[in-house]
Amino acid sequence: MLDPKRKQNIIKKFKTHDTDTGSPQVQIAILTEEVKELTGHLRSHKKDFSSRRGLIKKVGERRRLMKYLKREDSKAYDELMSKLKI
Repeated sequence: MLDPKRKQNIIKKFKTHDTDTGSPQVQIAILTEEVKELTGHLRSHKKDFSSRRGLIKKVGERRRLMKYLKREDSKAYDELMSKLKI
């Protein structure tokens, strides 16, 4: 789980306008950080299957959002992928 300060920093970095907290870009960036965090956790706790399930759900949700963003705004999708290095 991301701490609130880290989440706010991600929102500031990827927002599309001043009051943006829920655009696909922001959601994908937050999910990417959570996936990285869970991946690190699972490297040291190999038998934590409930966290593994959560990781799979987050990856699937991120994939759906990425597919949506690519369909709706391919330029923003390309820019986001280069920023996140995915």
